[in-house]
Parts: sequence; structure tokens; C-alpha cells
Amino acid sequence: MTEVVLGVCGGIAAYKACELLRLFTESGHSVRVVPTASALKFVGAPTWAALSGKPVATEVWDDAHEVPHVRIGRHADLVVVAPATADMLAKAAHGIADDLLTNTLLTATCPIVYAPAMHTEMWENPATRANVALLRERGAIVIEPAVGRLTGADTGKGRLPDPAEIFERAQGVLKRGLDLDLAGRHVVVTAGGTREPLDPVRFIGNRSSGKQGYALARAAAARGARVTLVTANVALPDPAGVEIIRVGTTEELRDATVKAFADADIVVMAAAPADFRPATMADQKIKKTEGGAPDPIVLVTNPDIAAELGANKRTGQLLVAFAAETQDALEHARAKLVRKRADLIVVNVVGVDRVFGSDNNDATLLGADGSTTALGELRKEDVADRIYDHAIALLERQVDAGETA
Repeated sequence: MTEVVLGVCGGIAAYKACELLRLFTESGHSVRVVPTASALKFVGAPTWAALSGKPVATEVWDDAHEVPHVRIGRHADLVVVAPATADMLAKAAHGIADDLLTNTLLTATCPIVYAPAMHTEMWENPATRANVALLRERGAIVIEPAVGRLTGADTGKGRLPDPAEIFERAQGVLKRGLDLDLAGRHVVVTAGGTREPLDPVRFIGNRSSGKQGYALARAAAARGARVTLVTANVALPDPAGVEIIRVGTTEELRDATVKAFADADIVVMAAAPADFRPATMADQKIKKTEGGAPDPIVLVTNPDIAAELGANKRTGQLLVAFAAETQDALEHARAKLVRKRADLIVVNVVGVDRVFGSDNNDATLLGADGSTTALGELRKEDVADRIYDHAIALLERQVDAGETA
């Protein structure tokens, strides 16, 4: 059984750690909660004990004969600190050990994940930024905080990421360890389905849920990449530690993606942009005619974003496209692979209640090198990892080819 230490610091977001604890325990992990004295002012020790099924030690003197300040860290497979306050980040960066949690951090030999939560000014303070940089340099994972409502009426960057997203990030660390094979890379992912307005009420759209794109964003972040997620019309929690750019239409998706593409190493076009849009948008809601028959809707073709990126790729950039097909999937996908000048294309056979909205995906990868890899039906998180496995191999071959040229 995996041993997880959940460190909880004294911030208002401490109550959200209860949900994170539940996710760990319900997934079969053994969790030891180590709260700071300040955290106990927000959530009491009986709550942590009841949810974890374990006694809660808060002082290095508790059960001194067991030497908890050494034992807890040594036996852990993963330490997650959520929320991590500015004070805790400073102590961890500079090796201060003045309570049980900071002692645990010093003795832990496993991966450590910090999920910061604090006011924007504290997060952006040069001292905090330096502490975060130092922790990352030493191998710790410090998740970028989310943007949203903070304590009181404040809004900005510093909000604790959604517990489910912290959990997914932690699961990735348990799965891969600190093998950050995308570290130093900028990965751009598009997700969701665009909506092309007919009038102020109606739009032309599609069934894309964005789940595969979000899984790709999470996987890239877990592998150490700087991730930009361009997302269209989804109802999913923001992936932890990912830059989010929200768009609505295909043209907005195109503009945001082209801008992010400039310094990207890998671009994964998992969104479902509409191929067509109405030539004009009505100023008012379109009414039924007296006979009940609507006026014809004139459509124009939207830009092919992947083809534009493929035509402008520089050496060292990798383009991963998607092909959602309802028939002759591999044939159509191979044609798209060539037309869009992609390096890899992910083929899905889609339909009502098939792929869209599902947690699983049955995909085939086609490479520009002529390779075909059928993945079979997998969780979308696993599909994402398989895509990056192929992408990284392609990047490495490009480097090798450049060195031998």
C-alpha cells in the first residue's frame, strides 16, 4: 500500500485538504496527515483522524519513542503539502525545521509536491518566487496556484488548485516519480469544442467535452513541461499548474494558438474546432417565419489551424493533430496527416455516446514516418501519456538526425 503524507498548513484553503484526503484514501492509499499548529485553527485534529483512519501527530514530542520527525518522512512514498503557505515554502527552501511537518520535509527521501495557496501579492513577492525557484531546483514539484476568488473579496493568482487536480498531479508523480522528461519544454494543448454564433442565443457546435485535451495538459505538466491550455467551452476544473486561455470560436482558438505556438516545442491540437461558421451573425434572435420554414443559413469555411501551424513549423517543433472520424477513419486520417504536415495524428472513431464525454478513448497513432500504433481502449490519461511517449521519441530522433547531418 502506498504511504502518502499529507501536510496541511494554516490557510483558509485548509478545509479543501479534507477533499484531497478523501480522494487519496478512497483510491487505496494509506495517508498520514501532518497539520501545522496554524492548520488546526481551521480544521481540528479529530477531523483529520476520522478521515484518514490514523492518529494525528502535530508535535515532534508526540510519541517521542517512535521518533516521528524522522520516521514519517523516511517511510513515505510521497509527501503532498496542500495548502502550502508562503511561510512553509520559505522554511522548506531554507531547511528550517521547527515543527513536525518541516522535520518531515527534511527527512523525506521521496518526491515532494507543494500546492501553494496565498494572496496574489504574497505569491508574486520576490522572496516567495526565489524560494519556489530554489525548491524546484532541488527537485521538488511546486504547482502553480490557480486564478480565482481568494479570501474576502480578492481575486487573482494564488487560489489552491481544485483538490481533484492536485490528486491527479500526485497520482502522476506516484506513477512516474521525478522522471520529468518534458522539463524545459513548452507544450501547447487545445481542448474543447468551439461554438459559432448564429444569433445572440444559438450557435453551431459539437459534442466535444474537452476531457482528452485536459488529460493531455495534466500529463504534460506532470512530466515537467510548461503548459499552455487553450480551451473552448468546457465544464471541467482547471488542470493544476497550467496556464489557461479561454476562447469561444474557431477564430479565437486560432489566434490564441498561433500566439502560443511561437515558442512552443510541442503543440497538441486536441480541440474540436468547427469546420464552418455562419457567414453573418443575426443581431437579434432569429424568429420563425409565418410558414415555419427558416431562412437558409449561409456558411463559410473556418481556418484550418493545424494546417497553418504545420506550414509554419520550425526545426525542433512537433505538431500532434487529431482526426475524429465516423467512417474510413485511417484513410481520412492519413490524408490529414499529409495535408496538415503533422508529425503525429491521433485517430478516433467518434459518434453519439462514443469518445465524446467518455473517460476512455480508443485511439490509433499515425506517424509521419509511416508508423501505425493501435492503442486500444484506454483511460484518456493513459492515452495522453502514450502520445507524449511517441512525441518525445520523435523529438529525440530529430536531435539525433541533426547531430549526424
